[in-house]
Amino acid sequence: MKIKATLEKIPGGMMVVPLLLAAILNTLVPDLLRIGNFTQALFVDGASTLIALFLLCTGAQINLKTVGVSLGKGATLLTTKWIVGAAFGLLAYFFAGENGLWLGLAPIAIIAAMTNSNGGLYIAVVGQYGNKTDRAAYSLLALNDGPFFTMVALSIFGAMGFVDGLFSITSFIAVLLPIIVGMVLGNLDEEMRSFLDQGSSMLIPFFAFALGMGIDFSKIIEGGLSGILLGLATTFVTGTAGYFVFKAFKWNPIAGAAEGSTAGNAVATPAAIAAANAGFAGVVELATVQVAASTVTTAILLPIYVGFLVKRLEKKGVKLPDDYAEDYKRNATA
Repeated sequence: MKIKATLEKIPGGMMVVPLLLAAILNTLVPDLLRIGNFTQALFVDGASTLIALFLLCTGAQINLKTVGVSLGKGATLLTTKWIVGAAFGLLAYFFAGENGLWLGLAPIAIIAAMTNSNGGLYIAVVGQYGNKTDRAAYSLLALNDGPFFTMVALSIFGAMGFVDGLFSITSFIAVLLPIIVGMVLGNLDEEMRSFLDQGSSMLIPFFAFALGMGIDFSKIIEGGLSGILLGLATTFVTGTAGYFVFKAFKWNPIAGAAEGSTAGNAVATPAAIAAANAGFAGVVELATVQVAASTVTTAILLPIYVGFLVKRLEKKGVKLPDDYAEDYKRNATA
């Protein structure tokens, strides 16, 4: 039975198939794998640990000469994602009705969903279609994890003053450390680099499944059409923006598109904003379910969209990730 070969025929199959299978199980029979011990540890609660191990393996592949490229990619994605999300949020404030909503969406839900990205999905996409520097860029992307950039946008809009304490430097270091450990090991010993390289691709379906066990399709129903609309905008607008920005820099555009998602922890952002400014308390519940719906929608839609973009590049003769193995190589067909 050719399971691996079948999955590889599906765009992003190593990621999307386990993720969707787990999401279906979590929606229909959520307690099936929540039976404790090793089963729950691996298939339900293992996403963070598996992603951390993936980052360590990835870090081992980074040559110190490429660190600057990785930081440049991370900063570019971070900036692009924030500008697009903040711009849409500002647009929502301009055109909001008397109820404070635009197209049924709360502006803070738009900013929270569109400026915050799912690191697990990004890692899964670039793990399959990206190179070493694409994967290492995640260390900087951890900065958009949480309400910090939503706060910055709202501060700029004059909707609220800057509030300290919502961004933890410790959390950022905690994301970065596995990459640093791997990078040290890989640069000290070439054999360790080769040994850890095997984990980069092997771990993808396992943490994708664990990510799927955090997705509940019913959240799409709760968030309604407006939440789905937010998810569509997040994938197609921020993902496409990242794609073309990376293409302009002659970097792998799929890595740019991989930021077109909403992180699960963005669901807590509206509540965090309201805790800092009570003026947002009236829209917290609505914004929360809309962000939740966007999280589920993008988790399903982004791998499909990435698959479409990959096919588009392949028709132009681009081989992923081979044609972007070294970032100084310029591919005119990309």
